[in-house]
Amino acid sequence: MSAGLVLGMFAATWAPQLAHASTPAKAAKTSLANKFAKLPEATIEQLQAAERVLIGRYDCEFGKRVSVDRNDINKGYFNLKLGKQSWVMMPVQSSTGAIRLEDVKGGALLIQILTKSMLMDVKAGRRMVDGCVHEVQRAAEVELAKQPPRQSIFDTPSASTDTSK
Repeated sequence: MSAGLVLGMFAATWAPQLAHASTPAKAAKTSLANKFAKLPEATIEQLQAAERVLIGRYDCEFGKRVSVDRNDINKGYFNLKLGKQSWVMMPVQSSTGAIRLEDVKGGALLIQILTKSMLMDVKAGRRMVDGCVHEVQRAAEVELAKQPPRQSIFDTPSASTDTSK
């Protein structure tokens, strides 16, 4: 075999793999840089909502776990992780009192209410995980269970409270 033939076989075998090998590394560096990019400064409303965000681990249905940590680079923002996925989230106070953690790129949404949280895929319009409970939410659920039941507008009136007779 000639040296040219061997070199040609080597190039045909390894050149495509070597060409693609540099692409993911470059993409990884770009995504890493974007992950740590400086975000717009948090508004006063965002900082107020950030005080109510529950930091730490949430145990979810089907044995899944979500974790929420403060973003060290951008005050008023949070890092959210589910398995190998991660997002940079911005807190928003809703009119109902729920805290919304909105992905700065618009892909995910964590809704945090008194007794549970839910992570949504906004683009697909579906739940990623539901029934996520932080230790503070678990304690709130226990406290609510201790409260006596409240009368509802849908309850039938008892005989002693019926004054129409």
